[in-house]
Amino acid sequence: MGWMKASRKRRGPPKTKLLMARFTGQEIGMTAPLKTGYTVIPKQRYRRSYRRSSKFSNTQNTYSSSLSTLGNFKALPLEIFHMVLDYLPVKDISILSMVSKTISNCLINYISTPKGNKKLLVQNFHNPELSGCQKGSSILEHYRCLGLLLKRCTLLLPTKERLKSIHNILSEISCFKLSGCMDPLHCLGLQCYGVFLQTLTAGWDELECHRVYNFLCEMSNLPRRVQTVVSSKPGSARKLELRIRIFCRNVLLNHWIHWGDSAFWLTRILKPWPMVNQARLLYIIFGPTSILDGHVVWHKMIDGPTDEASLKGLADAIKLLYDPEAKEWTADDVISLLDELAVVPREWLLENSARLLILCGNNICFTFMASKAVNGRAIELARLVVSLALVCEKDLYCMDWTVKMMQKVCKVFSTPGERNNFLQSVENAFAHIIMEALQSVISGEHEEEDSSFLNLFHLVNAQANFHKEILYLTMSSNL
Repeated sequence: MGWMKASRKRRGPPKTKLLMARFTGQEIGMTAPLKTGYTVIPKQRYRRSYRRSSKFSNTQNTYSSSLSTLGNFKALPLEIFHMVLDYLPVKDISILSMVSKTISNCLINYISTPKGNKKLLVQNFHNPELSGCQKGSSILEHYRCLGLLLKRCTLLLPTKERLKSIHNILSEISCFKLSGCMDPLHCLGLQCYGVFLQTLTAGWDELECHRVYNFLCEMSNLPRRVQTVVSSKPGSARKLELRIRIFCRNVLLNHWIHWGDSAFWLTRILKPWPMVNQARLLYIIFGPTSILDGHVVWHKMIDGPTDEASLKGLADAIKLLYDPEAKEWTADDVISLLDELAVVPREWLLENSARLLILCGNNICFTFMASKAVNGRAIELARLVVSLALVCEKDLYCMDWTVKMMQKVCKVFSTPGERNNFLQSVENAFAHIIMEALQSVISGEHEEEDSSFLNLFHLVNAQANFHKEILYLTMSSNL
């Protein structure tokens, strides 16, 4: 029995040593192989010993410990990392920012350094060909890439914090401010800011874009400045009118691809104000300007006939608001805005109103004329028809367009008596306007008699061609 007890002792280690062996992963009694189950090496211990022997153990532990590390860049001193960034284009830096949150934070810190500030916040807006951008790319493209970089670096932040963070970076650029540049007419600063903003907010929902607009209003004090120009006498704050025009167009309106986006921002600018102020503000932003100094020309629509170029911006803005994508505007809203616009700052020459309607397109023109027909304003409508015919004659449009538009409007009248009254008013309007032009030529009221005579010439030809198209239409229907 004693021999057997001694034999059991030689068969395996004590339990305490066995537990220590399992805990530490060390083998006991390796001098001679033992056949008991206690000497089986645990599988878990083998995996741990394999990891320790792997030559990649340090790299794997680094990546597995946290996803928000610098990875292999951790081996570089911060100064060397910044030197690497100095050689990278902005577009490549924006791609690098998506690697991890830590790298994004490092890039934000890099922008605030003197070297990063000089590289990324290019401010040579008055001489773009000599700017520090990469060769072959414009300063606008540079800020488009910068917008993408900051969009990616601030991706995880709430909208308000993103805007504050980005504003802190850009706040030192004076040309990005509404009144920050001494020569805004020849400065690319606000255009660069608009491109930057368009890239930053692309894909954001309307609620976030509302916050962006409110933030911009707060930073630029835009509502108070608009209040000043819409409540003052037209032209009394010429410099402020110019700055508001440039800021609204270059920052908020000009860089969008889709009409719906432009309509959204234009709606944000106009909607807080009454209809009268909306028309005034629309004229400030899109109305004709002086070639010499860029200031808004208020009397161009009143003094005499104007050209299409002076009206194109207003027509495009009206079409933008009339589009179905402009959800906050009804057809009645747009027609009321057109009515108010035609008396800014005083009643326009009717020919200019007719030219604007033609540029706005068939749908808006018909809706505007039908509104007058429904509201019993047949005499105003008749004079408008004469002006449309005059514009078609002067600008070489097809006169049958005016005749067909009048024919379409005739269907709006509810009774034959109202329709006949309207047609009689058209003939009376032709006769009255021609007599006014003839009297002007005879009396010599205008300094340029040739222009008065030319206007009379166009009126007579417009009447003849208008009635010719009516005869063609009547005869072809009878045949």
